[in-house]
Amino acid sequence: MAPKAPKWRELADRFAEQIRNGDYDPGAQLPQIRDLVEAGEGSKETVHRAYKALEAEGLVTMTRGHGTVVRPKAPLKRLGIARYDKAKWRDGDEVAFIADRVASGRAYRRNEQTQTVSRVKAPAVVAAAHGLPEGADVYARARLVKEGAQPTHTLTSYYRPEHVEGTCIVDPTPGPAGRGGGFRVLYDAGYEIDNMTEELFARVPTADEAQLLQLAPGEWVVELHRTTRTADGTVVEFAIGVHAATRFAWSYDFKVPDSTKAEVEGENK
Repeated sequence: MAPKAPKWRELADRFAEQIRNGDYDPGAQLPQIRDLVEAGEGSKETVHRAYKALEAEGLVTMTRGHGTVVRPKAPLKRLGIARYDKAKWRDGDEVAFIADRVASGRAYRRNEQTQTVSRVKAPAVVAAAHGLPEGADVYARARLVKEGAQPTHTLTSYYRPEHVEGTCIVDPTPGPAGRGGGFRVLYDAGYEIDNMTEELFARVPTADEAQLLQLAPGEWVVELHRTTRTADGTVVEFAIGVHAATRFAWSYDFKVPDSTKAEVEGENK
């Protein structure tokens, strides 16, 4: 016979089922801890632990002054190829994170992305991506992106100085980047992006990342490495993103390759 689950786990499971069944709508507040204690649901520690478990599972958020609130049912859709459509940033001003919001049917405000730019010494992974010696000077454009008041991810793009100096990526007026984002700035400077590679790594966050992204205990992050190139293979941006794992659904839509067909067509030329 399996051992009986602890009281906090039973309470967490009961609330989790109610949330998934729609008994609590997104944005609804769960009962106050003191109210559950008074109702005989357990001690203050038991109820708090149950709520923290729900937070770690991505079902609720716990904030001082707002209590324990049910998260939106659908995580933010993080597009794959479609988010980089040139028409969005070259001919308009819909940068990638806005494309995600539009695809998710979510509202957005431009002040939900904050940016800083600094000249730094390239860490090993950045230097390798750009083909530079470790410690070479690069520009780091760091962004913290939020949905409302809640951070969703960080993204830091690294550029070679010769590609961005004299542009509004590093010029504080009106930058950094401005309309159309960094890809538009590179395009205007003569570096049209053609292809990119994205690599994803799931890991435990650092203490600083957990604080910055307001992560619950036990919540992981997804680290993104994005290498962006021109048609001739020149790397014009290497970016590292750290995403709160429970706040995104990664969506990729692409044409399935057929290497055999390509080889046959090549032989027939």
